[in-house]
Amino acid sequence: MSHPDATTAHTSLGRVVGLALGLVALVGVLVLAFSWPTVTIDPKDLPVAIAGPEQAVTAATEAIDQQADGAVALETVDDRAAAVDAIERREVYGAVILGEKPEVLIASGGGLAVAQMLTGVAANLQEGVNAQAQAAAAAAGAPAPDTIVVAVTDIVPLAETDARGTGIATAMFPLVLGGMIGGIAVSLVVIGALRRVLAVVVYGAVGGLLLAWILGGWFGSLQGDYWANAAAIGLTLVAIAAPITGLVALIGRAGIAFGPVVMLLFANPLSAAAVPKEFLLAPWGAIGQWFPPGAAATLLRDLSYFPEADATFPWLVLGSWAVGGLLLSVVGHFRTAGGAESDAEAAVAA
Repeated sequence: MSHPDATTAHTSLGRVVGLALGLVALVGVLVLAFSWPTVTIDPKDLPVAIAGPEQAVTAATEAIDQQADGAVALETVDDRAAAVDAIERREVYGAVILGEKPEVLIASGGGLAVAQMLTGVAANLQEGVNAQAQAAAAAAGAPAPDTIVVAVTDIVPLAETDARGTGIATAMFPLVLGGMIGGIAVSLVVIGALRRVLAVVVYGAVGGLLLAWILGGWFGSLQGDYWANAAAIGLTLVAIAAPITGLVALIGRAGIAFGPVVMLLFANPLSAAAVPKEFLLAPWGAIGQWFPPGAAATLLRDLSYFPEADATFPWLVLGSWAVGGLLLSVVGHFRTAGGAESDAEAAVAA
């Protein structure tokens, strides 16, 4: 009687080495995908409003451009009210107001990184304004003037329930993962392309209601209207899950790879959920807004802190991915009566 292991062939050394090298390459891609946006952060052309007397605006623009080294792109507005309106519409990240009472306007709800940067601009501005005032007084033989204080006003402050401003950024990875898990699970468990469409829609609707309550009502990470947040989250889940089930309907189980490759490794690191898109190496921050993770992060922040902002673009991005993915399932259904594999074949495989 032969030993059971006697007829068992060992894995070839070439295959062993190939597998090990493949796993190393995978880990390298993961590290690169999630670390690259952080290590290459270099803010460029952050839109910031500036208002005041023409001569003062010109002098301040030159000084700020020199200090910020291209990080800030100043946009002249008529007055403080116009600057506040631009901030609330999320057209600029903050503002510099010059005149008798200089002031720097920030919006920590839009991101602490920019708010901290503008606070530093306020400190430099105060130093420069006082130096000019003292020099002018000395030249005129007048007594030293009182110190001018540049006020910093937070136009859109963070909520007390998310004082560190990490709630939305922290929620994005689980949201992306949830959309992927939903799409993959539906693809593997549900038989029939049209039934997968129904499953994805129900998953998005119920998931949106539940997660909006957890992130908003329980954790306090989301502000604003509950139903709007639920709709945004639900649409995000569908926008991530539907392309997976749609591709499975067209090309079979190989379509499952779309989620991890596109949504997790490519789109999620470019979502600019934690910092403004201008912090990412151009043009990747802008490109990231065309994918569900980036659009969702922007939309949820708009709904929470910038209700006056035009949120049409992120809604359209999420809707396009959701509808496109669902249409792929319908096309797959009509092409193969249930997907790249027929319902009967899928049932046997299951």
